[in-house]
Amino acid sequence: MVKILCIEDDATTADYVARGLGEAGFSVDIAADGNAGLAQATDGHYDVILLDRMLPGIDGLAVLSALRAGGNATPVIMLTALASLDERVRGLRAGSDDYVSKPFAFTELLARIEAVRRRAVPTSGDVPVTRLAYEDLEIDLLARRVTRAGRRIELQPREFRLLEFLLRHREQVVTRTMLLEGVWDYHFDPGTNVIDVHVSRLRKKLDDGGARPLLHTVRGAGYRLGER
Repeated sequence: MVKILCIEDDATTADYVARGLGEAGFSVDIAADGNAGLAQATDGHYDVILLDRMLPGIDGLAVLSALRAGGNATPVIMLTALASLDERVRGLRAGSDDYVSKPFAFTELLARIEAVRRRAVPTSGDVPVTRLAYEDLEIDLLARRVTRAGRRIELQPREFRLLEFLLRHREQVVTRTMLLEGVWDYHFDPGTNVIDVHVSRLRKKLDDGGARPLLHTVRGAGYRLGER
C-alpha cells in the first residue's frame, strides 16, 4: 500500500486529506508540527510527503531542507496558502517536487500525487483523447454521444460528465469525495444522496435491455466501472 505522510498543523485540512486519501486506498500518517514531521519523515518509509509551508516548531522549508541535506529523496508536495511566485520558487529551489496552493481541490492533489510517483519521461506527439471505451461501452467526447453494443444511450449533461469521469478511472474504485469534486465541483460533502441518485439513473440506462452490469457499488468505498 502507498504510504503518505501529511505534515499539516490545521486539523480540518489534515482530516480532509486523510479521509480522501484513505478512501482512495492510501495509508496516511499525520504530523501536526515541523519537528514531529521531520522525525516521522526521517524514521519512516513514505512514498510521498505532503508538507505545509507554515508550521509550528520549524517551518516547511526548514523541514524540506533538512530532508534533502540528509539524502532523503522522497517526493515532496508543498501545501500552502502562500501562493506568490516568489514563495513557489523558494519551495521548488529547496527541493520540493510540486507545489499546491490552498485552498485546493482533492482531485488535483490526488493527480499531483500520482504524477510525482510516476516520474515518467514525458512522451512527445501525444494525441488528445476524444473517445473513451470499456468493453462494448463507448463515449465520443466531441459528439457527446454514448453507445453500448451499438445502442445509443441518451444522457443528461450531469450523467454524461459522471460517465466520462468513471471511464477515465475505469477498473478503479472511485470514491464519493472524488465524484463530488470531479463531477459536481463540490469541495465539501453536501450531506445529500445526489451521487446515489445519479449513479442509479446512469446504471439503469447502461444496463437497459439486459446488458451485463458494468457499474458496481463497492460497499463502504464508492463505485467501480468494470469487474466486481
